[in-house]
Amino acid sequence: MNPDLAKLQAYPFQRLRTLFHGITPAADFTPINLSIGEPKHATPTLIREALIQNLDGLAGYPATQGADGLRAGIAHWLEKRYQIPHINPQTQVLPVNGSREALFAFAQAIIDRAKQPVIISPNPFYQIYEGAALLAGATPYYLNTQPGNGYRMDFGAVPPDVLQRTQLVYVCSPGNPTGRVMTLEDWRELFALSDRYNFVIAADECYSEIYFDEAHPPLGALQAAQQLGRQNFVNLVVFSSLSKRSNVPGMRSGFVAGDAEILQKFLLYRTYHGCAMSPAVQMASLAAWRDEAHVIENRRLYRLKFAAFKAELAGTLEVDMPDAAFYYWVKTPMADTEFALALHRDYNVTVLPGSFLAREAHGANPGANFVRIALVANETECLEAAKRIKAFVKTL
Repeated sequence: MNPDLAKLQAYPFQRLRTLFHGITPAADFTPINLSIGEPKHATPTLIREALIQNLDGLAGYPATQGADGLRAGIAHWLEKRYQIPHINPQTQVLPVNGSREALFAFAQAIIDRAKQPVIISPNPFYQIYEGAALLAGATPYYLNTQPGNGYRMDFGAVPPDVLQRTQLVYVCSPGNPTGRVMTLEDWRELFALSDRYNFVIAADECYSEIYFDEAHPPLGALQAAQQLGRQNFVNLVVFSSLSKRSNVPGMRSGFVAGDAEILQKFLLYRTYHGCAMSPAVQMASLAAWRDEAHVIENRRLYRLKFAAFKAELAGTLEVDMPDAAFYYWVKTPMADTEFALALHRDYNVTVLPGSFLAREAHGANPGANFVRIALVANETECLEAAKRIKAFVKTL
């Protein structure tokens, strides 16, 4: 067996099951699970119909590069969403089976094991970043994102010798779990370091379409590059997904876009990896990328839930609105694991301990004493969860 498998840690939800082992939640309450970032809004009819209407495509092998029409549709969406004059659908876009699969595979294609490679990621983080680093033979380097630094990745704190070995940097904007959106100045700093040390940037933007002000969508990595005069997106690849945007996590559909030279090599890797997207899923994906009405409605539903949840907890817990995404990242009045356990036991509400999403680094676990609350259930359930959390906190 690959010895690097022994370096992998249990996934956060496995740790949550272990934490709750032997616990019987209060039978007086129906269960409400706000621990997993799995969208629960209905899948739009137009996507379902497109999938059904294209099932004949199952009779043929799909191309790894995807259909011309899908790549063109994604390129058009990128141009419109981020005000980018031109994205080449032939060389700068590649459909993938969800951002998770691509984020993992990307490190395997990028990393040169012979050079003591380092992969930098935020901390807390999406655990795929760490697993991808370890199984690519790289050493993870964690940049703590905490309230004191506005949850930003402070690249100025990375020692030069680490940057010299860095081959890949994962960033997530809007961030999971904090919801922070990177600014143009953040990107300017990161691009300058990439130019100096020649590392690749993997920008995870799977939450880019869950935001709260229709007039001010989050800044994207390709958009930042364009604004800073980096038209060729050198050393930059963006990862996006329909899962959150269009409520189709089971369809496993997304794309990568950016540096054409890197994507050419990534396509080669994927040809051997055997991860071409189903033709039916491609056509359903195209229908999704072409429609914004369902995405606007999706955001409206999240706005209602976030506002109701925050209002209910006013004066009980400090609940700060994120820049974007569908999580509240909430400081707890006790250890995060104890908070999650007692809330589950006494009120049958499940949230995720923040320490499960982070690693001990630079003398701290930046997820400790926080919980991640995913407002993915319907408005009624989210409001009921807020009421139970409020009652629970009053008992402490």
